[in-house]
Amino acid sequence: MSGLYDLHTHTTHSDGEMLPTELVRRLAVIGYTTVAITDHVDASNIVSVIEAVSRVRDSAEKFGVTLLPGVEITHVPPDEVQALASLAKRHGAEVVVVHGETPMEPVAPGTNRAACACREVDVLAHPGMITREEADLAAACGVALEITSRGGHNRTNGHVVHVARMSGCRLVVDSDAHSPHDLLDAKAKELIARGAGLSPAEVGDVLTFNIRDLLG
Repeated sequence: MSGLYDLHTHTTHSDGEMLPTELVRRLAVIGYTTVAITDHVDASNIVSVIEAVSRVRDSAEKFGVTLLPGVEITHVPPDEVQALASLAKRHGAEVVVVHGETPMEPVAPGTNRAACACREVDVLAHPGMITREEADLAAACGVALEITSRGGHNRTNGHVVHVARMSGCRLVVDSDAHSPHDLLDAKAKELIARGAGLSPAEVGDVLTFNIRDLLG
């Protein structure tokens, strides 16, 4: 499962502007083959969001897109990350994202560490000034660190790349899309990766790897 991907997007099931099928259709038109819908969740809505997105997988398939139902665990106490990630996987989430300690929002300290130490987490989104120790945990547990195009959150992309290189953990490039103008075509996605400091060879690896290598 390779090709153009986005593992972090939002729809009307949280704070996004698009219905799931509209999001998929717009991404299909600009060349995407794999899309994860990862609306914001906590204990109140995690199961219902997964079930809702799962209902449009057949529609996505008709547009040539593999839709991965997912969640973004958001602003929960760090000691709840493990249980919620496990709950999400049990209910069919194929991608579990955790809302990292971006400098733009009051994410609870310890969230990055909790996510990096959890094998049920696939991606730590916009992890801000993540530490080397946390990145080492991510590498050991198979958690990818996100390079993001989202305004504000992307201020620390260069730091994320630097720490990921030292730790050897996987990087992904995502849009964190909430509206149509957030979506990235292939050229824009490459520019985000290069702007974060990745070499051309690293860009090729980050943008074309088999997603199943991350998700197992």
